[in-house]
Amino acid sequence: MHPVFNNRVQFPSFYRTSPNEEAEIDGIVQILKHFGWKWVGLIISDDDTGYRAREKFTYALTSYNACIAFSSVLKYNFYIYFNHENNIVQEIERTTANVIVLFISIKYTYSFAHLFSMYKMPQKTWITSSFFPNVMVYKQEELEIALNGSLSLLVQEGEILGFKQFFYGFSPNKYTKDELTTDTWEKLFHCYFPRVVTYIPGRTYKTCTGNETLSDADLSIYEDHNYRVTYRVYTAVYALAHALHKLYSAQPPANHWDKLVSLKNNVNPWQINAAVKNEFGSPEAKFDILKCLFLPNNNIQKRKIGNVNVLSSKEIYVHVDSSVDLGLPHFNGIPQSLCNDPCAPGSRKSKREGAPSCCYDCVRCVDGEMSNITDAPECLKCPEDTKSNLQRNDCIPKEINYLSYMDSMGSSLTSITLMLFCSTSAVLGIFLKYWDTPIVKSNNQNLSCILLISLMLCFFCTLLFIGRPTQICCLLRQVTFGFVFTISVSSVLAKTLTVIIAFNATKPGSKLTKYVGTQLSIILVIACSLGEMGISLGWMASNPPFVEADMISEKDFINLMCNEGSVTFFFNIIAYMGTLALLSFIAAFLAKDFPDRFNEAKNITFSMLVFCSVWVTFVPAYLSSKGSRMVAAEIFAILASSSGLLGCIFGPKCYIIYLKPELNKRETRVLIF
Repeated sequence: MHPVFNNRVQFPSFYRTSPNEEAEIDGIVQILKHFGWKWVGLIISDDDTGYRAREKFTYALTSYNACIAFSSVLKYNFYIYFNHENNIVQEIERTTANVIVLFISIKYTYSFAHLFSMYKMPQKTWITSSFFPNVMVYKQEELEIALNGSLSLLVQEGEILGFKQFFYGFSPNKYTKDELTTDTWEKLFHCYFPRVVTYIPGRTYKTCTGNETLSDADLSIYEDHNYRVTYRVYTAVYALAHALHKLYSAQPPANHWDKLVSLKNNVNPWQINAAVKNEFGSPEAKFDILKCLFLPNNNIQKRKIGNVNVLSSKEIYVHVDSSVDLGLPHFNGIPQSLCNDPCAPGSRKSKREGAPSCCYDCVRCVDGEMSNITDAPECLKCPEDTKSNLQRNDCIPKEINYLSYMDSMGSSLTSITLMLFCSTSAVLGIFLKYWDTPIVKSNNQNLSCILLISLMLCFFCTLLFIGRPTQICCLLRQVTFGFVFTISVSSVLAKTLTVIIAFNATKPGSKLTKYVGTQLSIILVIACSLGEMGISLGWMASNPPFVEADMISEKDFINLMCNEGSVTFFFNIIAYMGTLALLSFIAAFLAKDFPDRFNEAKNITFSMLVFCSVWVTFVPAYLSSKGSRMVAAEIFAILASSSGLLGCIFGPKCYIIYLKPELNKRETRVLIF
């Protein structure tokens, strides 16, 4: 019925005995939503009811991201529009939608039935409106096969006390003058009452006795045994009666007859609106969901599987009985009706160009994002301390990465460190054993011991860089390394200056004689070390190192590392040691042409070349590395530069001590190294 009748100003006294079509459409849409059917076909009748329904369906389906796969209009005069009917069939055959909604007016039911009699329809799930019982009258095999398992929305049935007994006790013998009763009886029981009839040759007739009972008749196609329409008429009459009674009771005190006269003369039809709950004059929109099954011997079974209660367009309640078999004959269980397969967890929907809104492509979530629901509109970014798993449907904790003793790199560096530490200890032992030999005495014994001990500490301090970073380790490792390495380089510088001073002190009239000895070299080492200590104290006081978890640099790992706090102070330490090394190199280079007895300067020159080469290479490698690789680069620089000092300065001496002992004698005044 046209929604214009909802206008209570224009039609104040109009009331329905059944819910309006908009409520029925809302109910069907909720059924589609309940079963997750988002890709549906629609067949409507060629009238205002059909076109209003299409507009309403289109809007309602869009509200939950569903859409219409096709929309066909059923013509009333099917024999005129044969090509049009053929187009409808082609749409049904071509569509990928497994669910088709049929919303047509009652007078179009014959056109619909004829459509099935002419064409073999593909297997689909049909959802029909309240016209459904009228289609069953045609009893066509093709129609029954196609609509087997279809769902219908019918006005909720109700019980009228005593009406069932009255109905089944009905007989033409009680109403002999009612021709409608006589005609209905003849059609139900396929008989005739004695009267003037037109006989058809070859057809057998039997006489109606009037004693037949309605309980023996097949009433399933009429729905009368459920009293749906009857109950609506019953409630409409009672609603009017209650409204009139309420108005009657509100009249001023008077006798019964005067009240009736006053009610007739003074009450307008619209005044009963207060007794009707629905503001549009419609009864409550309560529907039953029926599943229609066609059984052998032309029996029809309509099984109630749930109900729909439409309070308003925004307040609709759907209940489907979970204990009822919801499987449909044409499908293995409840079918899906989607434009495309749902996007599985781990992917997201992506709009398909030129396609309806419910048709989309599935795009896999990128690394670092996840989706754990079906048809996710977007992938969610994982928290910084997690990463997406291989399926992209969950975020899992990132592995914590640091240079561990258990890693191949960590264990290798540890082994090299211990080996070099032991080698330095062995060299120190050799020097102590041969303390009084010329090769040891001629190269400043005390400075050599300080240098060897500082090199041992340099090797040993690299262990502070390996293992899980802690606050104590972060505070100690750079400061410790810088301090002991400064002692090493300053010792080399002191040894070089000692050679220069000793050589120049031999010249006649030289004032450098008073500086010859170990006192100056020790003071120089202490002074250089104090400079390093000052830089370290300033670093610790202003912006000390701390433990940091870097979650961004690598997508699969959390780099647990020591943040140096102030990079400026860190490179100041490197620059300070580099300055001392450069001074040592210059001094050694100047002393390289001294007599062979003082040729340790050549060894120092080579050691400083190694030192400078290593640390110049270290700076870009350090800046371009992250995590454990950055730590490994610094450890390698420490080990390589320390090994250069150990090998270049003390290697030749050990060679003479063990392989050329004849050169390590007091009478030997010329050394080849």
